[in-house]
Amino acid sequence: MLKNDRWIMEQAKQGMIQPFEPKLIRQVSRDDTHIQKVLSFGLSSYGYDIRLSSAEFVIFRHIPGTVINPKRFNPQNLEPVTLQSDADGDFFIIPAHSYGLGVSLEKIQMPPNATAICMGKSTYARCSLIVNTTPLESSWVGHITLEVSNSSGADCRIYANEGICQLLFFEGEPCDTTYADRAGKYQNQPQRVTIAKV
Repeated sequence: MLKNDRWIMEQAKQGMIQPFEPKLIRQVSRDDTHIQKVLSFGLSSYGYDIRLSSAEFVIFRHIPGTVINPKRFNPQNLEPVTLQSDADGDFFIIPAHSYGLGVSLEKIQMPPNATAICMGKSTYARCSLIVNTTPLESSWVGHITLEVSNSSGADCRIYANEGICQLLFFEGEPCDTTYADRAGKYQNQPQRVTIAKV
């Protein structure tokens, strides 16, 4: 069953989402006089909007003749993107027809009887930025490596410390083997991009 705000709030009190924002935030105070609109983050009716961390964002470099092999991933195929700032906030630029990897600001600790699906936000989707649908399995712990595709012909901004995608939580009967039990390869991801592993 899809879980509501009350369930998410209770689980957050037990450490499921850190840091946790108990309401949906649409604007922040940048200083004593300036209120700034942001891409929403925090608790919603049936989900939680997580933020993109400013810690790291990388894009795939175009190297003619290069084939990316998920079994032997070469980190040299990734290029760091510089964090920029202006009156609209802190942001990274994703070039046209490019793909980037970022990381969530929030650390997630999934309960053993629940899983979550990470879905993109409609504001970014309307700008041709697509966040890959990612599952967070039972008892998974860490910062989420986020995969973002710019399918437009224009460079796009992606804002740090603002909402990037929504987590939808589903509770089920307890499983026999959790992600932690089987020592999943993406367990305990730090607040850095974690590259493909086999």
